[in-house]
Amino acid sequence: MTKSNFLDKFPVLSLEVAKNSTKYSSTDEIVEFFKSKIESHPVATFIATFDHFSHTKNLGGDMVSGLVNAKNVVFCFGQAIPATKILAVRPRSIGVSEFADKFVIDFMEAPKEDLTLVMQNWAKELII
Repeated sequence: MTKSNFLDKFPVLSLEVAKNSTKYSSTDEIVEFFKSKIESHPVATFIATFDHFSHTKNLGGDMVSGLVNAKNVVFCFGQAIPATKILAVRPRSIGVSEFADKFVIDFMEAPKEDLTLVMQNWAKELII
């Protein structure tokens, strides 16, 4: 798992998963994996799956070379609203990008470190 500051301001964690190192063979299977993790979490709530690939393709937008599919799993860990600004960083999203030989999992760091660790552990569970 690597951490970077996307566009020099967004703390993003990324994990590349070779297709031969996971039991999952499609973006949709990985989306379902994350959905089950969210639904079994005591606080998290699943919101939606966003087909980012189809959306961008239909707009005629640019995409990274070799991208086969890309979806976002949208959910929320929020159990309090201590300030209105918390709404700016919620809900959470885990991006699942598929290439011919790998999947790339990306998500922004959560305001609470323990929730970032939850998402890291979920992502790492994809590797067999």
